[in-house]
Amino acid sequence: MVFGNRGETSATGVAFTRDPATGENVFYGEFLINAQGEDVVAGIRTPQPIAKLVRERQGGRRPSMEEAMPAVYAELKAISDRLEAHHRDMQDIEFTVQEGRLYMLQARAGKRTAEAALRIAIEMEKDGLIDRDTALLRVDPMALDQLLHPTLDPDAPRKQIAVGLGASPGAATGLVVFTAEEAEKGAADGQEVILVRTETSPEDIHGMHAARGILTARGGMTSHAAVVARGMGRPCVSGAGSLKIDIAAGEMVTGGVTVKRGDILTIDGATGQVFLGAVKKRQPELTGDFAILMGWADAVRRLKVRANADTEADATTARKFGAEVIGLCRTEHMFFDADRILAVREMILAEEKPAREAALAKLLPMQRGDFAKLFRVMAGLPVNIRLLDPPLHEFLPHKEEEIAEVAKAAGTSLAKLRARAIALHEANPMLGHRGCRLGVTYPEIYEMQARAIFEAALAVAQDGVALAPVEIMIPLVGFKSELDLLKGRIVAVAEDVARMHGKCPEYLIGTMIELPRAALCADQIAASAEFFSFGTNDLTQTTLGVSRDDVPD
Repeated sequence: MVFGNRGETSATGVAFTRDPATGENVFYGEFLINAQGEDVVAGIRTPQPIAKLVRERQGGRRPSMEEAMPAVYAELKAISDRLEAHHRDMQDIEFTVQEGRLYMLQARAGKRTAEAALRIAIEMEKDGLIDRDTALLRVDPMALDQLLHPTLDPDAPRKQIAVGLGASPGAATGLVVFTAEEAEKGAADGQEVILVRTETSPEDIHGMHAARGILTARGGMTSHAAVVARGMGRPCVSGAGSLKIDIAAGEMVTGGVTVKRGDILTIDGATGQVFLGAVKKRQPELTGDFAILMGWADAVRRLKVRANADTEADATTARKFGAEVIGLCRTEHMFFDADRILAVREMILAEEKPAREAALAKLLPMQRGDFAKLFRVMAGLPVNIRLLDPPLHEFLPHKEEEIAEVAKAAGTSLAKLRARAIALHEANPMLGHRGCRLGVTYPEIYEMQARAIFEAALAVAQDGVALAPVEIMIPLVGFKSELDLLKGRIVAVAEDVARMHGKCPEYLIGTMIELPRAALCADQIAASAEFFSFGTNDLTQTTLGVSRDDVPD
């Protein structure tokens, strides 16, 4: 045993060979004079920085170890440098000084933030301590994902009130709302909101689009909230089991703290933590060390990177990150904006084809503009566009004023519209009238989307932007006959576009294999499909009978 509590020439402390928060190459740590090891971590006394530079930065007045025990400090620093050089990694060191003599107790690889891991790996490679492959492997991809989203400032004050699962990375702050309708209204009024639910369902999709972040009391990493939030790029904390939500009262209780509708919350979708009030955030930067590491990864990777992107902003971000293909553009995500949701509802609720076509005519220029923006951003790189996939009920109006608005726009009665909405109701819409089944019933929907794709590509090409063959994906195919029918409709649209404009862009027609039957009959479907994609979420649910809303990760 050695003792750090034998007077003013004894001490104990913990040190890191680099700053574990930022990765800066400075000797970082704390010590206490005349103290035992547990005193440093117990918080009974306030430790002092080891290095003078760190003390000066923090504005501390008490002397650092470098100033109070210069000889011991020099020995500790020299040993620390040797340990880091030997292990070729940042070290976490525990030590004791007994009556002026230094004793090393322990050394191990130090835990660090994602930002620090990135900087340390880059600098150690430059200094020759590790090679480039080792540097790449030192950075955990899941930790690196934190750097792609807003993160909480590690030095910002905060009050944690709950913790759940970090279901979708990023940090978000907003006013608490408890329903999708409240979220949509708040966003329309220019407010940033956090949607708090016991659990989410497809009926909440419009509110999830409007919210800055999502918090649920139930659900795992594959719950509806988690899956949809990740797809949207929204921060999400799911499964925060301590939350007791009372929507009627407009409040939730957790850990003895009552949070009311309109109060401010901050969530961290990486750690699953929930904080009362606003916490200062840092925006992601795609330059510096991050850009260097991505350049190294590009040099050795063998896979091409496909990104999900539904908007011009998503595509721009994907290109900045080095994506070479938009592997999935989910067109349904384009329909929730306030300027087009009314036309979408008109189209869905129309009973006759002419009324449906009239609504689709309003959507055609919007879709054409959406696709043109994606083609311009990708500039010669492939774009895979999935035709409308979700169950129709996600777009249906729920409130009386919304139904009245659609009835007026469609020139029909409220009673007739309500009856139509009832007729479209499904007990399990996720396994119902969606995907290609929707296209078979209403082929004019897919025809409109195909026309918008072809005309957008031609418009962009006329402006001198290079184009790769457009990939058109037909979702939820289970039978070859479904694909053949809809492929024939799309080919007919392409021929019509060629007659009208003198040419048609190159295109491929494929499908997403997301049903067990499609997987078993893939050889038959492949006779018509020019490419396959795989919907592993739906395949897992329908093959194993596992609910993505309830199963733990």
